[in-house]
Parts: sequence; C-alpha cells; structure tokens
Amino acid sequence: MNLEAFERFAVSYQPGEIIFCEYEPGDAFYLIQEGRVQISKIMGDIEKTVDVLQPGEVFGEMAILEEAPRSASAIAAEQVKCLEFNRENFEILMRGNPAIALKLLKLFTKRIYDQRRRFMILTLDDTQARVADVFLMLNEMQEEPAEDDENDERVFVTTPEDIAHWAGLSPEETRHVLNHFVSQRRLEVLKDRIVLKNINEFVRFVNSRRKQ
Repeated sequence: MNLEAFERFAVSYQPGEIIFCEYEPGDAFYLIQEGRVQISKIMGDIEKTVDVLQPGEVFGEMAILEEAPRSASAIAAEQVKCLEFNRENFEILMRGNPAIALKLLKLFTKRIYDQRRRFMILTLDDTQARVADVFLMLNEMQEEPAEDDENDERVFVTTPEDIAHWAGLSPEETRHVLNHFVSQRRLEVLKDRIVLKNINEFVRFVNSRRKQ
C-alpha cells in the first residue's frame, strides 16, 4: 500500500510509550509503518495483552467508525512509526485516493472481526474453554475445508506460547491445559505444530461453557 503522499501524518513513539489509553475519547486511528504495538485491556483487576500488531496493521479505528471511547490501550512495544488519521485527513484520503481508502476499509472490517473474536475468548472463565476456543478461532482463520472433507482432525502451525497469548493466560497455565488435553488424547503437541484430533469436540465443549 503506497502511502508516501501521507508522510506528513507520520508520528513516532519510543518503546513503552502510551499511544492512547482505554476508555479515553478517541479522534484518530493509526496505520503502523514500523515497529510493533501492544494492545491491552483491563479484565477484572488485571491488565492483559490481547494483541500485538505488526507493520501494515490498523488500530484505533473505532474512534472513526463509532465515535466510541477507546476499548483498549495501545503501547509501543518498540520504536514505532505510524500514520495518524483523524476524520479530517481521512476524508482527504477518501477523496484523494479511493483505492487506498477501500483497502483501509477492508482492513477495518477484518480488524473489527478479529478484535471481537479475541475478546470472546477472554470472556470465558474456564481456562480449558479459553484454550479450546483459541483453536476454534485459528480454525476459522484457515481456509474453508472442502464439502466432502469429513476429517475432523486439524493441524495448526503454532506454539504453546502463541496459544497462551491469544487465551490471555500465562505460558505455565496454558501448558497445563494442553497437557490435560494430551492426556485425554484430544490433541498432540509437536515441535512446530499442534494436532487437534476432533475439532467438533472442541466446538461442543466451548459452546457448553459459553452458555453457563
């Protein structure tokens, strides 16, 4: 995505610097050009990391779309450079380069879905259900299986640390849950991937916990 014409909107942040805080009013969104941005949210009395965004990703878009307070905090995980868009210069972007504007709107749609899907995981109190729901989310992100594919087994190129990140759990808690599932022969943890034996079992398990 060529955004050289919008370099005048570039802003930089030092590692650990707060870009914006949860609940504060928002009037701008950001497109990351360099560095990573940590997104965190207060869950109960604990601040938990819910995502770490990479260059090319957008955050803070709800300020433009819904005029809502910030739903999470954004912190520079390292030296970060972003393009900052408010309503005024976003309208300039929309008028001046509709193709780029369309790409950004598609990014918005995906980001909103991803964010809400990950928050759904964090609303589960049961740690086993959280880990199971991470696998369901990863399965949703993969390509749709063929209609005649009756195989319930799924292979995910991921690590226990990644699962812990998405589940909002510590690596120790996550490994404990994974070991429990291994003992039940529900999954297999290999060096570079995790094999889930029956995706539908996890669907039923998570649905039963979400209804409680």
